[in-house]
Amino acid sequence: MTASKPIPTLSLQRPELLAPAGSWDCAKAAIENGADAIYFGLERFNARMRAENFTEADLPELMGLLHQRGVRGYVTLNTLVFPRELAEAEQYLRTIIAAGVDAVIVQDVGLCRLIRHLSPDFPIHASTQMTITSAAGVEFASALGCQLVVLARECSLKEIRKIQRSARSLSLPLEVFVHGALCVAYSGQCLTSEALGGRSANRGECAQACRMPYDLLADGEVVDLGDRKYLLSPQDLAGIDVLPELIQAGVHCLKIEGRLKSAEYVANVTRVYRQALDRAMAALAGSGDAYHVREADRYQLEMAFSRGLYTGWFKGIQNQELVHARFGKKRGVYLGEVSRVGKDYVALRLQAPIKPGDGVVFDNSHPDRAEAGGRVYAVEPQTRDTILRFGRHDVNLGRIRIGDKLWKTSDPELDRQLRQSFAGNTPQFQRPIRIEIYGAAGEPLTAIARDEQGHLAQAQSSMPLVTAHNQPLTQERLKEQFGRLGNTPFRLGHLDNYLQGDLLLPISELNRLRRELVTQLEAQRRQPKRWQLSASASWTDLLPVPPASVPASAAQLVVLVRTWEQLNAVLDAGITRIYAEFEDPRRYRDAVALVHGYRGSTAPQIYVAPPRITKPGEQWILQQVRAANADGYLVRNYDHLTYFAGERCVGDFSLNVANPLTAAYFKQFGLERLTASYDLNVQQLQDLLQYCPPDWLEITIHQHMPMFHMEHCVFCAFLSDGTDYTNCGRPCEQHQVKLRDRVGSEHIVQADAGCRNTVFNGVAQTGAEYVQRLMELGARQFRIEFVNETPARVQHTLERYGQLLQGAISGAQLWRELRLQNQLGVTRGTLM
Repeated sequence: MTASKPIPTLSLQRPELLAPAGSWDCAKAAIENGADAIYFGLERFNARMRAENFTEADLPELMGLLHQRGVRGYVTLNTLVFPRELAEAEQYLRTIIAAGVDAVIVQDVGLCRLIRHLSPDFPIHASTQMTITSAAGVEFASALGCQLVVLARECSLKEIRKIQRSARSLSLPLEVFVHGALCVAYSGQCLTSEALGGRSANRGECAQACRMPYDLLADGEVVDLGDRKYLLSPQDLAGIDVLPELIQAGVHCLKIEGRLKSAEYVANVTRVYRQALDRAMAALAGSGDAYHVREADRYQLEMAFSRGLYTGWFKGIQNQELVHARFGKKRGVYLGEVSRVGKDYVALRLQAPIKPGDGVVFDNSHPDRAEAGGRVYAVEPQTRDTILRFGRHDVNLGRIRIGDKLWKTSDPELDRQLRQSFAGNTPQFQRPIRIEIYGAAGEPLTAIARDEQGHLAQAQSSMPLVTAHNQPLTQERLKEQFGRLGNTPFRLGHLDNYLQGDLLLPISELNRLRRELVTQLEAQRRQPKRWQLSASASWTDLLPVPPASVPASAAQLVVLVRTWEQLNAVLDAGITRIYAEFEDPRRYRDAVALVHGYRGSTAPQIYVAPPRITKPGEQWILQQVRAANADGYLVRNYDHLTYFAGERCVGDFSLNVANPLTAAYFKQFGLERLTASYDLNVQQLQDLLQYCPPDWLEITIHQHMPMFHMEHCVFCAFLSDGTDYTNCGRPCEQHQVKLRDRVGSEHIVQADAGCRNTVFNGVAQTGAEYVQRLMELGARQFRIEFVNETPARVQHTLERYGQLLQGAISGAQLWRELRLQNQLGVTRGTLM
């Protein structure tokens, strides 16, 4: 149990508590358990397409309900939008804005532009899918027209405070996830589902490959990790322990993950955090006890859904704790280890409460297999152990072994309580109103009510006040009468009595006034918000203006290398535009010298790549990159846009350029070209080329897809005892590491200068078959990326792609050849 002492602070603001809602029941569960706002998706363009979701037709009724109960509603449009979808996205936005939705949560830069074009005042929240990890990202979102930023889950409390201080002049509120599932990869940068199954996480179709088992290979040998197989599956986030610190950091909104979860989950987690947040505020204000997390709260959170609860990255990087790697699915509350097995019972020393009817599962360290489990029939405490009996044939106890772990997965009594919390139509969670009472003898009594949103209701008595000879309207009597707010969304928070003298009014009239105040407030709340909405504005207004003419030019290969040997091979192959991405940016200076000193028929140019993520305090990495004095730089995030401004730069795939509106916005930063999003298939690439000047775009046609990009370091977690880069011994510099999945593919793991890992698909993919069509549409810059290929493989691959661009061989020929020659195979991948 942890405790936090009250720390004197000025003007603490209570954060908004934001709950998920994947269905009507989830919305009701959030409302009745204290959520200040909910977020939900519609049928399209949201990052949880597997949720039940709402329809456009639901919006008026849903927003009316939410606003009547004093709850805000945010729609998630947090996916990338493809060119052919822009017209539909515009119609979606018009419906959303007209329905009085409080804000939209957006990933796509082009969609942000469209929203602001349609409405100058409709609020935009920058999704965590925008991968904002620094003040530069906040500034980017502000310039784009956003009113709030959802930070990446990987930001620590220390980093949140730095971002808050650095971006204070913008007055842009910050939101963080406080509870729920943790993605191992940076949101908006995960291409795993796209690479392995054609189901893009950036399109709401995550296949959760991070929850699968993997073998760790170091230098070609399997590393024995015992029962640790789930090497990319983090524990679930539980920020309840650090609520006071989050409040003090100035976080505006605390978000609960879970739009795919049940209504009981929403009710449970929302209620726990509502109460904990209120206690934390009271403790910090000095009006309550020191903050601590109650054991009952921790129990309820574990029963809601738990792969293990952890503070995530809030306290910094701890690679030995974030991923325990023993399972990747829900467990619940740990009960203990089996010490005896009988005919119809097991015995164990209990670590948590259990009662008849509760459900349990036995864990024998093989979560990928069917596990024994069932409901407990009887609980018999003994001197040391507790015996749990099961009904006949309910559990196959022959499969249970001494030492197996037991988890409590179901508590029917708790579930009944949670369902009851949002059953029926009577409000169960009430929000405070402030009432003021005015009047003097001979005048009507005037009652004014104000809610937290600023709505104001006023009612006057139909008869004058009279002087009271006994039982006057005291503070207590007024509070009693005006506090009778049962069956309404309100409770009396505070009452101010400004009556002049001892006065009297019939109780029936006081009741009528109270009812009138409630009626007025409810009517005002149900009124939809009125945002400005242009009838004439269109997405087509934002399309890039095509150039009058484009000079004819030959198609060119651009090659990205990741080793020194590959760099030499590329130079020998006559490539004139080279990108280098090395783990150690200090090597860039030598790479630049090598390229600039190369004596060939044409002078090659080298652009170097900074790490994909930049956090507060990591400017030194960018300084090392710039110190190389390269010909140009790959821009991969919002910090790079600012830091390398004025230099020759190419926007990389991580900017998620998926439509012409996004492309046009990034081109304003002076980027020479933009790498098309890896979420685009060939048809969508063709659409993008038709809407954008083709010379804006660079298209990657051969690569190992960068699937996971993550703060979690596989090297540190499983090849050292260290917690982070300060004490891990740098195994990333000593070993070649791969992760072998269930079908035998071996995926390459590499670290960068920020000690972040990228997992590359072990199978390369090619777009060779589509190059001719892309060239017909004007594409001229084609990228090839290498990861761990040998120099010989590099040179052969470049030779064949060069012949493809010259028309000497067909894309189909090259596709067949690559499939035959590559040991792991080559796939058409995401371009299909």
